Amino acid sequence: VQLQASGGGLVQPGGSLRLSCAASGRISSINVMGWYRQAPGEQRELVATITSATITSVSNTNYADSVKGRFIISRDNAKNTVYLQMNSLRPEDTAVYYCKYTAIRAEYWGQGTLVTVSS
Repeated sequence: VQLQASGGGLVQPGGSLRLSCAASGRISSINVMGWYRQAPGEQRELVATITSATITSVSNTNYADSVKGRFIISRDNAKNTVYLQMNSLRPEDTAVYYCKYTAIRAEYWGQGTLVTVSS
């Protein structure tokens, strides 16, 4: 599985960005896709995850407390793409954002996309 992330950039505090991550290759119908981030000098942390609808009847989402109410994760299964809509961005959201694909006996990471929140 290959993951191609895009959408990072420089944005002012309070602004918005949307990240995309397209998966290609042998995609399992049962999987979890998610976004993680790593700020300079910090460990990589979970931002949000979303399950495929085949795990339950609907896709389930999970968010870090720090982004709840500001970020929205979604997916387009037909395109094997996961999105992260980031609103009300703060300087502390500055990090490299990585997408991750997880399935049975499989785990893959994208290359990362830099998000910088600064005035």
